[in-house]
Parts: sequence; C-alpha cells; structure tokens
Amino acid sequence: MNYDVLMSRIYTFGDRIKSLNGEVYEIIKKQPASDKQIKDIEEQLHVCLPGSFKKVLLEFSARFRFRWFLPDEIALPEKFRGIFSGDMHWDLSKLVELEQDRLEWIRVVFPDPHDPYDAVWHDKLSFYDVGNGDFLAFDLSQGEDPPIVYLSHDGCTSHGCILANNFIDLLDRWSQLGFVGGEDWQWMPFTSDAKSGILPNSTQGIEFRKFLNLKQQN
Repeated sequence: MNYDVLMSRIYTFGDRIKSLNGEVYEIIKKQPASDKQIKDIEEQLHVCLPGSFKKVLLEFSARFRFRWFLPDEIALPEKFRGIFSGDMHWDLSKLVELEQDRLEWIRVVFPDPHDPYDAVWHDKLSFYDVGNGDFLAFDLSQGEDPPIVYLSHDGCTSHGCILANNFIDLLDRWSQLGFVGGEDWQWMPFTSDAKSGILPNSTQGIEFRKFLNLKQQN
C-alpha cells in the first residue's frame, strides 16, 4: 500500500466535500504502533492480528480517522440518495473493547454457531464500530490475512457481505470512494453481490465520482 497515495485520496476527497459546503469533521493520523503495543493487544485478545492490518498499524498509524458529511441540501441521484457521510477509523487501543462488544452480542443475541445467521458473528475480530449496533470485522476462519465482512445485528441482507479481501485491500478499494459509509446502505451500491467486495471502478463508482466531480484515482 502506498500511504502517500492513500492520504492524497483522502485530502482530495475532503477538499471536494468542503467545496460542496459539506463538513470534514476530522482527519486523525497518529504515530505507528510498536511491536510491543501490538503484542500486548494480541495477548489480551488471545489472537494474532491479521497480517495486512498489523502491517498498516506498524508502518502507517495505530489510530486513524477520516469522517465527513455532505450538506443536507445536496441533490444526489436516486441510487445514491442514502449516502450522506463517510467514515473510516481504527484504533489499536480500542480493539479489546470492540471485541468485548462483539462477544456480548454473541452471548445475548447470537449464541448458536449452528444457526446460519448467528454463525456469521462467530470466529471474527471486530475493528470498526459502525455506530448502529453493526461492525466491520475480520473473518478469522479464512486464514492469516482474512477478508473483511459486515456484521449486522438486525437481519439486513448485508450480513456477512465481504467488503475486501484483506485490510490493505479495503483501504485501497474504499478510499477511492472517500470511505463512503460505514452504514451498509451507503457502501452496498458499490458492490455487485455478497462476495464482490467494494468495487470503486464499477459503473456506480464511476458515476458517484463523476457526480462529485472527482476523477478516477490511482
């Protein structure tokens, strides 16, 4: 992952949101994590962090956030009418707390690993709180650098959908759309099915960037 390209996409998108009278609430980029910090968190979680996630934590930032909102008066095309914001965040120091939240959902609501819906909540590692009871999580059943899936608490069709093949792939795909979301109805227009991942250069992705007067980004 070229982090200079990533930040260029973020600032370009943020500047465009501001030019539309939207709001960029924050761009936070803290120092990279140390090996010891990661080891301490892994010991608390009793799990090794996924490979590409660990790489980003060590090379780029242990805590990051980019958050924006479109102005209320903007008239989006009907297919994008549910999009009003974007939000990408992670925080190494919050991973244990997020995992406790996921495990509490399992304990109280989704305890049965043999139930197809419940099972999606199991064998995961949450790293992103959507803010509505849902999470983005690593599917730990899929190897050392697993895909990112959506965990829905309320029966949405997005439950278990794959957003990307791994964390670096997520950053690459999603950043080309300004990290639109993270509520599922905001990023789902840019997928073709439950396994496609976010498709920034799909017809929908190109149309969205064209509406915002943004060129396809490298």
